[in-house]
Amino acid sequence: MNNTRNNNPQDNKPCADMPAKRPGDSGLQGSPGRVSDCRRQKSAAALARKTAYLGMLTALSMIFSYVEALIPFNFGIPGIKLGLANLMAAAGLWILAPAQVFAVSMLRILLTGFLFGSGVSIIYSLAGGVVSFAVMLLLKRFGSFSVFGASVAGGVSHNAAQLSAAILIMGTWKLVWYLPVLTVAGSLTGALIGIAAARVLPVISRKSLLE
Repeated sequence: MNNTRNNNPQDNKPCADMPAKRPGDSGLQGSPGRVSDCRRQKSAAALARKTAYLGMLTALSMIFSYVEALIPFNFGIPGIKLGLANLMAAAGLWILAPAQVFAVSMLRILLTGFLFGSGVSIIYSLAGGVVSFAVMLLLKRFGSFSVFGASVAGGVSHNAAQLSAAILIMGTWKLVWYLPVLTVAGSLTGALIGIAAARVLPVISRKSLLE
């Protein structure tokens, strides 16, 4: 017995060449099975690209942290750093989903802490990273701040959060007198990171890197 199949001509085309959705169409042109396969392939490819990109950002953040630890920027005041790795978080909030930026920041803090730091340094970094991320995200969403302004606020809040963690760990409020110095330092380092992020953003975009 000869079985006849009503093959759709679009089924013989690669997924990338299948016509896209048009007015009046329910989706890609082709048989339901073929359309479903192509959608799964495109979803898997997009997920792979996104995973690779986020992995690259995590690696770059770790490299920046390592370079900063290897060649420290001495500001003449103990505990103050430029925070090169924060460039990824500052710029990332303008091109990625907040959850993705948060995941990259937390991975970077944990990995660099275990590789190059200590348990206490991880606590300080987590406190500063979480608080500064929350502040920058709130300013971006509700304050209409630029990446420069958000970065300055992030630098100040980062230092303030780390100082709060130090007060809790050491059990003394005398460290609060260090807050004015850390506020000025956070403003300066945040401004430098903000300038760098503002220059990086025009070069990279969500569309060109993730789609």
